[in-house]
Amino acid sequence: MPLARTLLIAAGLAVSCIAPAAAEDLLDGIKAKGTFTVATEARFPPFEFVENGQIVGYSADMMAEVMKALPGVKLERLDLPWQGVLPGLAAKRFDYVVTSVTVTKERFDAYHLSLPVADATMAILKRKDDTSITKPEDIAGKTVGSQTGSAQLQALEAFAAELNGKGTPISGTKTYVDFSEAYADLGAGRLDAVVNSLPNLLEAARQRPDVFEVVLPTFGPKTYFSWAGRKDEDSAALNALIDAELRKLGESGKLAELQKKWFGATMELPTDKLPEPAK
Repeated sequence: MPLARTLLIAAGLAVSCIAPAAAEDLLDGIKAKGTFTVATEARFPPFEFVENGQIVGYSADMMAEVMKALPGVKLERLDLPWQGVLPGLAAKRFDYVVTSVTVTKERFDAYHLSLPVADATMAILKRKDDTSITKPEDIAGKTVGSQTGSAQLQALEAFAAELNGKGTPISGTKTYVDFSEAYADLGAGRLDAVVNSLPNLLEAARQRPDVFEVVLPTFGPKTYFSWAGRKDEDSAALNALIDAELRKLGESGKLAELQKKWFGATMELPTDKLPEPAK
């Protein structure tokens, strides 16, 4: 065999021996390091909130079930302001978002949103002694609050535009870093109403039944809460695992059990796939 050919074969064998293994995806990396890091806004009871120094609530109980599919992996939950949660996910500062992400078309297009974890249809909270608000349209002429950068604020602004088109505009909107501040202003009379998702408002009224009351019916289109992952190939296996575990919780009845625990009632949720929102 000519020397040149021998050298080429040897070089090829050397390269093949040192060629790296197939790159790990996100799920492989999580299993290898033994830590799954997720972001949460722990100021959204009863979904996620802090009690005795621990993040607890509906989503915490759900994650305890989901983590059974990742034996040997520790869950690390980062408590962040809502305004930094989705941007942080996009910037790869953590692996996944386990907090109440209201499904919108913009988010649906930008992220992998999980199967629905709860109903997120919008409603209004008022002071119990305020007899001037008996239905959603009665916020005309009122000052209404919601959370900065949230889908709830977008829903409020859309509803306000609808009322304005009918010649019955609201007086104005106030925005807050988190809903606890809005509830405090409502209770103190510095605000007339708060727009949030129905389950959260029911919880606020349950906590302070002498102060708050939920205005029904709800308004706007049927909306859901989901969790969120990055919409890329690296995250695909992790997203699929989370969706599969959520589906199991729904089919086994465990999800209904947790809903009764935290909301006092069950919710009808799609279990096959997340419906694509219109807007």
